[in-house]
Amino acid sequence: MRTTVEAMAAVFGGTQSLHTNSFDEAIALPTPFSARIARNTQLIIQEETGIPHVADPWAGSYMMETLTKELYEEALKIINEVEDLGGMTDAIVSGMPKMRIEESAARRQAKIDSGFETIVGVNKFRLKEEVQNFDVLKIDNTEVRRKQIERINKVKATRDSAACQKALDALTSAAMSGQGNLMELSVEAAKLRATVGEISMALEKVYGRHVAKDSIVRGAYAKESTEKSGDTGKIEYEEALQRVKDFSKLEGRNPRILVAKMGQDGHDRGAKVIASGFADLGFDVDVGGLFQTPEEVARLAIDNDVHVVGASSLAAGHNTLIPALKKALAELGGDHIVLVAGGVIPA
Repeated sequence: MRTTVEAMAAVFGGTQSLHTNSFDEAIALPTPFSARIARNTQLIIQEETGIPHVADPWAGSYMMETLTKELYEEALKIINEVEDLGGMTDAIVSGMPKMRIEESAARRQAKIDSGFETIVGVNKFRLKEEVQNFDVLKIDNTEVRRKQIERINKVKATRDSAACQKALDALTSAAMSGQGNLMELSVEAAKLRATVGEISMALEKVYGRHVAKDSIVRGAYAKESTEKSGDTGKIEYEEALQRVKDFSKLEGRNPRILVAKMGQDGHDRGAKVIASGFADLGFDVDVGGLFQTPEEVARLAIDNDVHVVGASSLAAGHNTLIPALKKALAELGGDHIVLVAGGVIPA
């Protein structure tokens, strides 16, 4: 239902490209059933509503024109700020865009958690007993990984290795000299069956690897929880804060949590929101880098002497990554560490 509203808003605004999420994407990869509903949402807007027949349906609307003007003015402030930093590349290196996104996400999550912002079925109008009445796509992550490795090995065994390496060397040379089109050379390497990893490594030899700043937004979650959530939100926040203080007094130190991203999930905004919330509640928070293995997360947890590991991964990835993390923690003497994945403590 939300996707329908969002899709209509996009079409009203003149979007040139539209993607509609399936209803089960928050918990798994889409099934053919859910994907068809998402696709048909677009078709209904296109074929039944008549909205696309008008170039600008909201033209002249005071509300829409005012919102558009406000959006333009606020966006221009950010664009000018980016320009003052030297452009988008320099802004990314400074970490400014990522921090702004994470701050915004932390503020919104605080509003949702405190009930200030309504999410129907999540923090308002919930059923006493939620029943999942739809199938969830189940994926054997171990089997998928095995097949991918098998496929890559087959590609490497059947390609012209000499020609492929020559293309990769040309890519590295161009990056080093500053002469040549790196995209064109990358495409040529790909045509000769170089893997994405090999192409990346060819450039990494010259440029190194970008490491995102792992700083945590502080204060945004607390501010929204106490200033805009009303008395109920303030009381809940203060109660949680007191429980953390009681723990710290009992243990002689603050509770410490490691928020970790495992597997091939290149998004950490949600993890950063969680980290921000815990930090504002008085936790000592460690944030792991992207694409970590279970063994790397376990070692980081032991080295930092954490009480809890909050692990996040792609859909279905937890089926193999969480058991592997439990095993790695046990081997390092970390059986006492509480492991939480997606809000569930594994047995």
